[in-house]
Amino acid sequence: MPIRILLESRPGAGKTTAIRRLAALLPTHTVAGFTTEEIRHSGARVGFALETLAGRREVLAHVDLPGPPRVGKYGVDLGVMERLALPSLRPAATEGATGRLVLIDELGRMELACTAFRHAVDALFVAEIDLVATVHTHHDPFTDALKRRADIEVVQLTPANRDALPGELATRLQQPRPHGRPLSHG
Repeated sequence: MPIRILLESRPGAGKTTAIRRLAALLPTHTVAGFTTEEIRHSGARVGFALETLAGRREVLAHVDLPGPPRVGKYGVDLGVMERLALPSLRPAATEGATGRLVLIDELGRMELACTAFRHAVDALFVAEIDLVATVHTHHDPFTDALKRRADIEVVQLTPANRDALPGELATRLQQPRPHGRPLSHG
């Protein structure tokens, strides 16, 4: 049975750092996906960039982008989801992807504004692949439904466990698992 984990935390707890460390700890895995990070100017957050694990990077949201959509003060460029995020996910969901790992940072309001992305995530969560995605603690109908699924483990990421958690997850992901046996949630 594939590992399906949602790393849940408050903003600024280290979700992006944890996903990047996890990817670095799994050099022998075929890893797909993306991360997002803040763009700062003179100490103030002005936007977010999306970067694929293959190294392609573009501005996803920015105070100077008009949108739509808008999430808070940020205009979101949904074309970035189409050009970068979706291509990094689709092969994992459609090809013979057993043994692959997808890392998504994050399932947030900006990313989920893209309908095609929501559909791709739905497909990934039923594919025979391992998946680790980050989510905020705030309520959202899409992520709340994922959190309630019996085949998904929700792991709290906190400042206290953020340094050790990527190593623990890497160990779990590298352990052989018989098909059909559920993971322990410890």
